[in-house]
Amino acid sequence: MKYVVLPERGIRRLSFYLAMEEYVARQFDEADLFFLWHVEPSVIFGRNQALEAEVNVDYCREHDIKIYRRKSGGGCVYADKDNLMLSYVSSEENVNFAFNTFIGMIILVLRRIGIEAVGTSHNDVLIADKKVCGTACYHLPGKSVVHSTMLYDTNMEHMLNAITPSKEKLEQKGIKSVRQRITLLKDHTSMSFDELQSHIRSTLCNGELLLSADDVAAIEKLEESYLKEEFINLIP
Repeated sequence: MKYVVLPERGIRRLSFYLAMEEYVARQFDEADLFFLWHVEPSVIFGRNQALEAEVNVDYCREHDIKIYRRKSGGGCVYADKDNLMLSYVSSEENVNFAFNTFIGMIILVLRRIGIEAVGTSHNDVLIADKKVCGTACYHLPGKSVVHSTMLYDTNMEHMLNAITPSKEKLEQKGIKSVRQRITLLKDHTSMSFDELQSHIRSTLCNGELLLSADDVAAIEKLEESYLKEEFINLIP
């Protein structure tokens, strides 16, 4: 599996990476492609979800948390620079098979550093019965795109408030409740965030696909469709 590399480093909008997944899936014939990324504080919700029902828009605006819709299903997710985002483009047309392959890869990565992770029927990855990684997928002609949010660390208040449509202030017991259902990788490994990225890439990938400046321009053009108000506010 080849690792997709951008010609320039830096953090872009979450919508750019969604467009990047779609672009490489449509433009390249490689059987399997993979890349890692992270973003400034953002909320991303699924294609079948209603914005107002899933996102605390007022809280996000107040705290400069960006809001995006993706083309895959699944639930609403908060992400920031302490989350590790994973993108897998497979030539497997069977979405369930692509899901299972991806979950297997994540479990392999974690077990190789001594973490006993397991998958679930809901396409999550758990450590000690707590969620550390959630995934979603969508189908394109001849390809499946699978993406995931892996919790290395996170801003717990943002995670709870940004995806909860409530105007009430966050209570400490709310943080504790969420914390009981999820776990953070930093609590299970001495690896730093950067070391974990390197470990994932070296474990899963052999060789790379270097995108050109023209590819980046095409991705940015495709990204515009993810930023249109009618797409973000689409009524399922």
